[in-house]
Amino acid sequence: MTELRNVEVDLWRFRTRVVVAGLLVLFCFVLLASRLVYLQVVRHQDLAEQAENNRTAVVPIVPNRGLIVDRNGVVLATNYSAYTLEITPSKAGPLDEVIDGLAGVVDIQARDRRRFKKLVDESKSFESLPIRTRLSDEEVARFAAQRFRFPGVEIKARLFRNYPFGPLASHVIGYIGRINQKEKEDIQDSDDESNYRGTEYIGKLGVEQSFERQLHGVTGVEQMETSAGGRAVRRLASHPATPGNTVMLSIDIKLQKLVEDLFGDRRGAMVAMDPKTGEVLAFVSKPTFDPNLFVDGIDQENWQALNESPDKPLLNRALRGTYPPGSTYKPFMALAALETGKRTPQQSISDPGFFMFGNHRFRDDKEGGHGTVDMYKSIVQSCDTYYYMLANDMGVDLIHDELQKFGFGALTGIDIFGEVRGILPSTEWKRNAYKRPEQKRWYAGETISLGIGQGYNNFTMLQLALATSVLANNGVKMKPHLVKQVVDVVSRESRDTLREIKAEQIAKASNIAVINNALVGVNVEGTGAASFRAAGYVAAGKTGTAQVVTIKQNEKYDAAKMSERNRDHALYMAFAPADAPKIALAMVVENAGFGGAAAAPIARRVFDYWLLQQYPSEQDMAAVQVGQAQLPLGTPRKVSEVPGLPDLAQGQLPARPSGR
Repeated sequence: MTELRNVEVDLWRFRTRVVVAGLLVLFCFVLLASRLVYLQVVRHQDLAEQAENNRTAVVPIVPNRGLIVDRNGVVLATNYSAYTLEITPSKAGPLDEVIDGLAGVVDIQARDRRRFKKLVDESKSFESLPIRTRLSDEEVARFAAQRFRFPGVEIKARLFRNYPFGPLASHVIGYIGRINQKEKEDIQDSDDESNYRGTEYIGKLGVEQSFERQLHGVTGVEQMETSAGGRAVRRLASHPATPGNTVMLSIDIKLQKLVEDLFGDRRGAMVAMDPKTGEVLAFVSKPTFDPNLFVDGIDQENWQALNESPDKPLLNRALRGTYPPGSTYKPFMALAALETGKRTPQQSISDPGFFMFGNHRFRDDKEGGHGTVDMYKSIVQSCDTYYYMLANDMGVDLIHDELQKFGFGALTGIDIFGEVRGILPSTEWKRNAYKRPEQKRWYAGETISLGIGQGYNNFTMLQLALATSVLANNGVKMKPHLVKQVVDVVSRESRDTLREIKAEQIAKASNIAVINNALVGVNVEGTGAASFRAAGYVAAGKTGTAQVVTIKQNEKYDAAKMSERNRDHALYMAFAPADAPKIALAMVVENAGFGGAAAAPIARRVFDYWLLQQYPSEQDMAAVQVGQAQLPLGTPRKVSEVPGLPDLAQGQLPARPSGR
């Protein structure tokens, strides 16, 4: 039997399906239209930028690093352009095979391989890393002919930092090196992140580090049109980089060289200042190092030699080395006594050659003593007993409070990083410095040796130079600084850092005059007289000798029986001319013995240079370097006639390294 279909029901079903399908098509159309509106209207700007970015690439232009010059304009740090051979690990084949192949084309030594391996470990695989720097023109030509063999390897022109005078003033100037991971993270967290795009090197030490922002400059950008393969087609726009500013130091590089030469192979430090302004004229730490070794990444052999040397050439002794001040401390103790009323200039003691405190006998340097001693004689003849008694009368905390005013045991605030405080002891300091209860207690007997600059006293030569400049400046303390000006490379305007330095009166001029009169006596009739006879000016100073190891009560110091590194340090502080000081200094020659014999002669030559424009004869220079001359030997030379001095007038700088 044939089943009859219900036409009305089928028609309703069909119409329903058509409506649903139509609604579905309409929904899809609306969805597509809305998406189109969203992309073309709402996100038009964003997508247009993305499309433009796919078509273009923004390349950073690294700025030229600023120059560092001395107070007379002699260039101490500059840049030069050279070719480097670089490998991008992600684009190259097996690195060992690639390097072996390159070694047949250019000279690649074992230290180059080690440095490259270190860079690979510290960098990302897509970064271009140098395997050889400073290629000669011949090496560039040889590689260009063989370039097809080495995918991922290319020649690039880069700017390199150069320190024309090598080790001279290296602790002041510092050096630059490749940015490490910690520095990258610090830059990313700072406001300077965009300014360091493309930058691979940063200041690591000295002025290079402390004035990094001024020296770095402003990174430029170059907008390039690229092909689908990422190859640059043409330049669309360019915003040039702004070079870094020129940093002018207050040091005189000729004076710096003179002092470093006078030290010879001996270890030590000297800081010379203009007491009126706080400008540092010489900032010496011996031995030095060659900062050029660090520019490309120092190799293992040189790093090991510097890092493991017993002479510690990487230690900035002027900034971070601390020493007992010895008898150079006595003038400041005497001034503190005047300021607090503990002594008058005329008040005298009787010196039997020792001071008894309980059962302990504190010996004077002169057997039998100095007899009747007032303040003037205590400084001129360096009487220990006078200062044993004074320290006992003042007490450790009063000594601390008075001596801290001069900068002892405190940061001077000099404008390079890394300064240490040293130790100016007090009862509070000892409580915080030690752990066991019996160690935390201050014993009265510990105060006695503080008076002669021994005991816990430990200061930097920068602190001692600052304190000396206070005496030279009639009690006014000026903040020491190494940078004299920052010169804007665009506007040529200079900013004088002296405007930011504030003066501070910390002692009465009348009391200063008493001390300075005695300091003149030291160089006329006292422990410094042998070095300053017949000088063309009057200098004030104080010699010092600081123990490195303790000598027992029943023993005498005999340098000949001690190892060289256990011998006393030689110290000296001075300023000149005494009536209108233009230069003040403090220095130490490590393990050299008596300050009057080893340190004062160097100061005499410094004053002769600065005040009289006289340079030591070759004979005199050789004798001072080994501590065998006090008065100048031979005929002094004119500074302009000395060969080998950095010379601005001639415009001569050592040629940049070629090849390797």
